[in-house]
This record gives sequence, C-alpha cells and structure tokens, in this order.
Amino acid sequence: MTREQLFKNELEILLTEVQTAIQFFYAYLTIHAVARDDRAVFLLLNRAPLFWNTNLGALQTGTFIVLGRIFDQQSKHNVDRLVKIAQCNPAIFSKAALGARKRAADQGAVAYIDRYLQDVYVPKPADFRHFRALVRKHRGTYETKYRDLRHKIFAHKEVSDPTGVTALFAKTNVRELQRTLIFLPSLYDALWSLFVNGQRPVLRSRRYSVQRIRKKPSQGRGSSLQERLIREIEQFLRATAAVKFSE
Repeated sequence: MTREQLFKNELEILLTEVQTAIQFFYAYLTIHAVARDDRAVFLLLNRAPLFWNTNLGALQTGTFIVLGRIFDQQSKHNVDRLVKIAQCNPAIFSKAALGARKRAADQGAVAYIDRYLQDVYVPKPADFRHFRALVRKHRGTYETKYRDLRHKIFAHKEVSDPTGVTALFAKTNVRELQRTLIFLPSLYDALWSLFVNGQRPVLRSRRYSVQRIRKKPSQGRGSSLQERLIREIEQFLRATAAVKFSE
C-alpha cells in the first residue's frame, strides 16, 4: 500500500467510526429528549419498556465502545494515527501528487489541471501541528473522563458497585462529549478537502445541541448527520404516537 493509499484508507475508516459514534449517541439523546417533551411519545415507549430500554442501553454501550476505537492510541485505527500519517508524509499533498490523482481519476483533467493547480493550497507543518494539538485536547478529554467508563463498565465489568459506577458517570458531561464527537467530522472534512481538492484545511463549526437542532431544524441535503438523525427520530416517534393514540 502506498502512502497515499494508506492515508485515504485511514481517512475513510475514521469517517465510518465517527458516523457510527454520532448515530449511536444522538439517537440515544434524541429518544430521551422527545419522550421527555411529548407525553404521547413517553406513553408509547412505556408500552414496550423492555424493548426501548434494551435499545437505549445498546446505543449507550455502542457509543463508548466506538469512542475508544477512535481515541485509544492502542487502537489500530485511531485519529492520532491518521493525523500522524498526514504529518509525516507531506509529499502526498503536493501539487504534483494532487495533479497525478486528478489525472488518474479524470481523463479530461489534462485540459484544466495546470490552471487548477495554480490555486491549490499546499499545507505547511503548522497545519498538521494545529490538528494534532486539537486531537490531543479531545483525546485528553476522553482519557480523563470517558476512558475508565468505557474500559471498566462498557467493555469490561471491572466496576460493578453502585458507588463506583456513579463516580465514573459523574465525570461525564453531555455537551462536552457532543463537542468532542462533532469535532471529528469537521477534521475529516478538512483533511478530505485538502487531499482531494487541494483546499486549505479549515475546521468548520457544526451544530451539536439536540435541543437547539430540534428547536430550529435545518432542511435539505446539506444538513449534518446528527441533524438528519434527530429530525428522522423525532418525526417517527411523534407520528407513531399520534397514530397509536388515535386508535
């Protein structure tokens, strides 16, 4: 595998892992939020409490398992590894490398590629140092507040007494974990745009609050994964509750 292929492979693995973690966590949060705000939905869920608690437990467990795969440095495909590959192989982001990829992907590229390459961005070492610093920050959050919870409760049953479990959960913060998860697709987009199109890697802000997204939902295909998921779950639960209680 070439260095370009290695980077592209790791980048796509990150995307899959991040999307999985976001789907698990935001589904868990949204079901709770809608049931809290809509009594008809609350009553609907309580018609099959074992089923819904099973699903909510699975979503919670899945979130922490995948979070570990993303941030644990012992994990084979972690976010640190991805950024390090990019940092250690700057030649894959050169104009020559980008031009070769464009020509290989499009036979008609010869007509525009020289002009196109004049405006592409060639990353500097500082770009990758910045990304690694941000990854280190979010990994620090994971290690201090979520790693023990993941390892000692969800992946392994090292802690089972109520006091110990409560102490581990007391470290967590939903908003903080949302920010950490939503940082990751922004990192993916920045690295993808740099590698595929030669665009300056910019981390764009994304909406992460379930409450705010529900209050003012975005529309259209441009919506983020978490926004589409929140809208889909809420629409399904409310519509199902309305039908069920109109019978």
